[in-house]
Amino acid sequence: MARSSATGGGLLKWLGLALLILVIDQITKVLVLAYYHPGEVTVLTDFLNIVRVHNRGAAFSFLAGAGGWQRWLFVGIGAVATVFIVYLLRAHAGQRLFSLALSCIMGGAIGNVLDRLWLGYVVDMVDFHHRWLAPLFPGGHFPAFNVADSAITFGVIFLLLDEFLRVRRARG
Repeated sequence: MARSSATGGGLLKWLGLALLILVIDQITKVLVLAYYHPGEVTVLTDFLNIVRVHNRGAAFSFLAGAGGWQRWLFVGIGAVATVFIVYLLRAHAGQRLFSLALSCIMGGAIGNVLDRLWLGYVVDMVDFHHRWLAPLFPGGHFPAFNVADSAITFGVIFLLLDEFLRVRRARG
C-alpha cells in the first residue's frame, strides 16, 4: 500500500530538512562559543565579519533589556510555532514550496529556542556591514545574525513567494 505524502515520507522529508538546519545552526554556534570571546571579531572581507554576540532579545535585539522574562516569552512562542508548523506540514507535505518555507522557519526557530533554553541568549555571529547601511544602523553594521535567523528569513521569503504564486494561479 502506498504511503500518503502527508503521513509518511513527505512529512519526514520536511522534518529532516528542519533537523538539518538545526544541526548546522547549532554546530556553527558551538564553534563560535568555543573559539571566540564575546565581541571578538574576525574580518573575512571588507563587508563581512565573524563576531560573537549574545542576543537576549528577538530580531534586532527587540526586548533585549527587558530583564529576563522575554527569554521565556520567546521560548513559548517558538514552542507554539513548532507545534503549529508540524500540524501544517502534516496537512500540506505535498506542497513543496510551502513545506520548504515551514521547514526553514521551524529549523531556525528551534535553533534559537535551544540557545535561549541552554544559554539564556541567542548566539549571533555574522556581521554584515557597509557604509550605505550607516543611515540605518550604527557604523553601517546590520545587526549580527546566525544560521537560524537566515533560515527563518529564507522561510518567510519562500512563504511570500508561495502565496504570490498561489494567488497568480487562482487568477489565471
